[in-house]
Amino acid sequence: MSIFFRPAFRGAVAFSSFGSTRSSYKSSFNQCCRRSFRDDLRLGQTRTTLNSRKYSTKQDGPSIQQQATGKSTASSSSQASQNFKTRQEMYKQKNQTLLMYSVSVVLIVSGLSYAAVPLYRVFCASTGFAGTPIVASGKFAPERLVPAQEAHRIKVVFNSDTSEALPWQFVPQQKYVSVLPGETSLAFYKAKNVSSQDVIGIATYNVTPDRVAPYFAKVECFCFEEQKLLAGEEVDMPLLFFIDRDILDDPACQNVDNVVLSYTFFRARRNERGHLEPDAPDDVVQKSLGFDEYEHKPKPEERSK
Repeated sequence: MSIFFRPAFRGAVAFSSFGSTRSSYKSSFNQCCRRSFRDDLRLGQTRTTLNSRKYSTKQDGPSIQQQATGKSTASSSSQASQNFKTRQEMYKQKNQTLLMYSVSVVLIVSGLSYAAVPLYRVFCASTGFAGTPIVASGKFAPERLVPAQEAHRIKVVFNSDTSEALPWQFVPQQKYVSVLPGETSLAFYKAKNVSSQDVIGIATYNVTPDRVAPYFAKVECFCFEEQKLLAGEEVDMPLLFFIDRDILDDPACQNVDNVVLSYTFFRARRNERGHLEPDAPDDVVQKSLGFDEYEHKPKPEERSK
């Protein structure tokens, strides 16, 4: 090839190369456009799917927000249920505690009421309250049972009464005895059942004046005990007592010369607790125990003896 045709040939080759390159660029551009169109199409489909899920009906199932709300509601319901159970257990424990306290109070009150009569008798017998002679064992020490020879004698008058409902004859076998403080004395009462059937009786007692009761001690007596007499039966009831020497140290008893020991027999009955008690109105029983203003006094002829 001549030298004049070389540049022309080179230009043709270059133009041919440029054309092929342009075609290649155009093909690449078309592919990119198609790919971008497909991507846009997919993106549109994805958005449509998400929107359809977001605005789906209940038949298609709950949305993510609804699911989250449902989980929160379920958690709150579970917590509320747990709190309710906890409060219920606390109330149950409080009710059980209150029930135990109530039962304890009822049992204590019932026990005290059941033991009221025996405790009252023990109290009266220990302190001499309301004219009740003392029967405490501490009073019976040998050194206390020594007569006070330098003291004046005290006349003890015996009195007896029976309830109208009791078909008994009940009388003291001696009207009175004179004793020194610290000197023991034995006396007797006689009781007879004048009915045609067996009868159970029970006796109450008191001492007057009341200020002497703390020093009047009974070693043995038949008071507050069941005494059953068969039809027509007659028995002797012993009473062993003494007046404590401490009475000499009590200024209120310095001028006491006469003491009355009164016994009252009632027909016995069992109360709802199973204890024997006098079958008589309460005011009558209280009077027999010395809870009244009436004070037994020896008769003038008895004082002169």
